[in-house]
Amino acid sequence: MAGVKRSVGLTFSVAVALLIGAPPAISAAAPTLPSASADAMDVPLDIGPGQATRSVATAYAHAHPGSAPAGSNDFACEPSATHPRPVVLAHGTDTEAYADWAALSPALAADGYCVFALNYGGAIKEEDGDVAHETYGVGDIVGSATAFGSFVDQVLTATGADKVDVIGYSQGATVTRYYVNKMGGDAYVDHWVGLASPTYGGVMFGLVPIVRAIPGGEDFVEDVFSRAVREQMQGSDTLNSLNDGGDTVPGVRYTTIGSTVDEMIQPSSNIVLQDLCPSNLTGHFRMPYDPYVIDVIRTVLDPDAERHASCSAVPLGTDIPQVVIDANS
Repeated sequence: MAGVKRSVGLTFSVAVALLIGAPPAISAAAPTLPSASADAMDVPLDIGPGQATRSVATAYAHAHPGSAPAGSNDFACEPSATHPRPVVLAHGTDTEAYADWAALSPALAADGYCVFALNYGGAIKEEDGDVAHETYGVGDIVGSATAFGSFVDQVLTATGADKVDVIGYSQGATVTRYYVNKMGGDAYVDHWVGLASPTYGGVMFGLVPIVRAIPGGEDFVEDVFSRAVREQMQGSDTLNSLNDGGDTVPGVRYTTIGSTVDEMIQPSSNIVLQDLCPSNLTGHFRMPYDPYVIDVIRTVLDPDAERHASCSAVPLGTDIPQVVIDANS
């Protein structure tokens, strides 16, 4: 049955599903942390290598479960006067910290930040003999936001910082914004950055209204994909609750970074990639691995950061074929 669901999931996730997202030594001071569940978290501590592409990072994550992106989760890290706030990363749907952040995390660590990344909203995706493969970002968003808040508490305690900066990719942007806007996270977050942020969810080429018009359609989405996918459908109760009263709360800086050619959502962004580099047609899945986008993130956090990547052409649909292959491998 897992194989059937995965085949259906490939078709739906590429054409219909709302969102997929898709080294220092380990410190002896790192705490013992709980294992993942839909409303808890898992903090990976086995540091993996930096990666340049999502495909390679995904393959490494599958072969090395529990990997942490390079530069992250050193709980002995002491924030510097230049970068006094730790940066906490939240991945997207049906993925994990390593697969989404294997390029950005080492870049931020090289800039001198204390970087932390958790896996949230976990569930067993499939079982292969005696081996259970876990996936993350599939639990309910409120539970995931609660888990994220607990992680921020641990980061603040470990580093002695007063506040953190947060970067959420895809569903991670929604999870972290729920924490900031609805759970008191505004007291602990200085700067919220949403990468490919689905502020109002997605209609996915107009297919979400069709799903809703079919009796049991939303239940089908949750059963075949996840609770998180259902809750990211435009107009969901979760998103309506999150956006009730406005997109932001006072006291927190908000930055969204999006692409006009995002394949999965209709982003609401105040920094649009193509306004800065018109020839770069990077879409949803490539955003965390595009060198120019990584530089945008670095300069959002620190306007004085030295740029490493120049504006260069990226063809429309780059990396999408590999995303499809990876999803069905």
